[in-house]
Amino acid sequence: MAASLFKLAITAESTTTVTTEPSVLNYFYTLDPAHIDEGTLTIPATAFVDDQGDAVTTITLAATDNGYYLLFINGVLQQDSLYTVSANNVVVQDADTIPEDAPITLSVINFAPDADTQTTITT
Repeated sequence: MAASLFKLAITAESTTTVTTEPSVLNYFYTLDPAHIDEGTLTIPATAFVDDQGDAVTTITLAATDNGYYLLFINGVLQQDSLYTVSANNVVVQDADTIPEDAPITLSVINFAPDADTQTTITT
């Protein structure tokens, strides 16, 4: 009898479920001209309030590769190259023309993605 190659017959079906699970935190501030020095606005974390109107002590940072910031000044979204965010403050460049009492909102969006795969193998 001649030699023959035996192959294992397998079929598999996979189903993957992915959830993004965003977490959005908003921080609110009204411009105080005392926080502007030589055209640079430095907003201390303690000058912000959260969505419930409670005082803030630190700013939650955006997760590396899984988060980002949005800064609105007087209702207008700002380019991210104009500001920096740290746990202690937000620094905005070219702030001389921001009107006094202008509302400033910082949104911190972080994602906690989760993926689950189920594979069924039939032999």
